[in-house]
Amino acid sequence: MVWKSKKKPYGTNRDYSITRKLREENKSNEKFEIMIAAMSLEEIIALKLDLATKSIGGKMYSFPLWYSIPEICRAAVLKYILSASRTKVEAARFLGVNQEYFYRLLKKYDSESFFKEKELDK
Repeated sequence: MVWKSKKKPYGTNRDYSITRKLREENKSNEKFEIMIAAMSLEEIIALKLDLATKSIGGKMYSFPLWYSIPEICRAAVLKYILSASRTKVEAARFLGVNQEYFYRLLKKYDSESFFKEKELDK
């Protein structure tokens, strides 16, 4: 009797984790994550904008923030989807889009590069 190997129920994004990546880069820790969990998404976005504008004197003139919001949100959702799913097929289903469109989104937003380690030039 010959046993057929089953397809793996996971893909390349099985190991993607936003939490793990940010912890490895020392940008997050358990205490910080507990504080963030207690905040609403709106509060987090407002805080991030407030902190970003402090470094430039409190002004964001000529930056089209209002028109950039949809793109910023889509990029963030794609990173989350890759982190929350085991395969790209599962991720596409989670978003409610077909696989072809999902792969175009990945290419457009370059979301997978967020999870890949960057090699430093020596």
